[in-house]
Amino acid sequence: MQASRVASLLVGLGLATLGAAVAHAQSSQILPSYPKLAFGGTISPAYDGWYDNPDGTRTFLMGYYSRNWEDPIEVPIGPNNHFEPGPPDRGQPTNFMPNRNFGMFSVTLPKGNKEKLWWVLTVNGVTQRVPMSDTPDYNITPQHSSEEGPDGRYNYPAVLRFTENGKKFQMALATQENAIQRVAIAGEPMTIDFWVDDDALHSSGSNAPTSGREPMVEMVVNKYRGPGKVTVGKGHHHLTVLKGGKPGEPFSAKGSTTVTFSEPGEYQIHVTANDLSGPGGGASGCCWTTGLFKVSVKPAGTAPPTGVRQ
Repeated sequence: MQASRVASLLVGLGLATLGAAVAHAQSSQILPSYPKLAFGGTISPAYDGWYDNPDGTRTFLMGYYSRNWEDPIEVPIGPNNHFEPGPPDRGQPTNFMPNRNFGMFSVTLPKGNKEKLWWVLTVNGVTQRVPMSDTPDYNITPQHSSEEGPDGRYNYPAVLRFTENGKKFQMALATQENAIQRVAIAGEPMTIDFWVDDDALHSSGSNAPTSGREPMVEMVVNKYRGPGKVTVGKGHHHLTVLKGGKPGEPFSAKGSTTVTFSEPGEYQIHVTANDLSGPGGGASGCCWTTGLFKVSVKPAGTAPPTGVRQ
C-alpha cells in the first residue's frame, strides 16, 4: 500500500473514516471537527484499517477520538457502547481517554465473512457509528512499515514483554483472549514491569527524519475497563536503556510503573509501546505494540496476591 494512501487514511484524526461514519449515522449527526471541550464533548469511534492473517481470517483494528480533553469518560458495554449486528461486546474499551487513541483493540472475523459490523457510541446525547470495511483503501500492514526507509530497511514494532523472559507481544495484538491475568489489592499499588526491544527505526509516511529528541520507545498505560478509578504512575514511565539509544541503532530497555485501584472488582489495564514513529505510527499504520492486563482487585485487607496468573 502506498504511503500517500496510508497517510490519507490515517492522518490526524482519521477524518475520512469518521466522516463516513457520521454520514451514515442513523441518529444525531455531527462533524468530526466538532471542537474539543474540557468536558461534555463527543467521542467518535475510529476504524484504523484491516489486514489478512495466514489462516484466512481478517483482523480489523479499532481506535477512537474523545473530544473531552481533561478527563476520561466511562461508557459501559450496552446501548451506548456496542457492536451491531451480533454480540455487542467485541473487546472494546469502556474507559475512553482524552484525544485520539489509535489501534486500541481489534476484531478478527472468520474467513469469507461478508457481514459488515458497526461500532456504535453514544456520548453526551450524540450517537456516532463507524463501519468495519475491508475495501483495499483500508488495507494496512501493522506488522511492519508499508514502505522501506531511505536505508532500505522496514520499520517493525517494538517487542514488548511483561516479565524478563515472558511472552512476547509485537504490534497491536491486545485482545481479551491473550490478556495477562493479575491479582491486586484495592488501594495498594500494583507494579507493571516491561522489557522493550526495538529496531530504532521509524515510520512517518514521508520518511522525514526525527528531531533526535524523541524517546526511542514511549510507554502509555491507561485504564481500559473497570468499576472504579485507576491511578497510574506519573509521567510516561521512564525506561532504563540497556542497549542502543540512537536512531537506527538496535535498542533495548526496561522500566516499570504502578497502577492503584480505588475499589474491588474486575479491571483491565491497556499498555501501548510507541516507537519513534509516535502515536498511531506517524500516520503510517505501523508501528506500535499493545498488551492488556485483566486484574482481579480484592478488598483492602485481603492477603497479598501470590503472583501472576499467566
